[in-house]
Amino acid sequence: MKLVSAIIKPFKLDDVREAIAAIGIEGMTVTEVKGFGRQKGHTELYRGAEYQVDFLPKVKLEIAIKAEDLDMLIEAITTAAHTGKIGDGKVFVVDLEHAIRIRTGELDTEAL
Repeated sequence: MKLVSAIIKPFKLDDVREAIAAIGIEGMTVTEVKGFGRQKGHTELYRGAEYQVDFLPKVKLEIAIKAEDLDMLIEAITTAAHTGKIGDGKVFVVDLEHAIRIRTGELDTEAL
């Protein structure tokens, strides 16, 4: 099993969700986060005062899947989230040792 974490632009969330549903993967956790990478924030003007926005809004997706579905999921996320501009995001993959469905007690792949 794998745990896929993807950081994407907020306006791409619906596109990514639809792409993931289209390949038959159900369930994900979505968190609104802030961060910066190569974008390094930007300067904005508010009521005549200039201020620095260091952290930009992003969305973090976490999806637990079977290892054999990994390539298909990464392709769906990267294709749907791609704009070609800086700040499109990143995808991280880690091994998932155990998964337990609390309601039924199912373990590992049955719990997904």
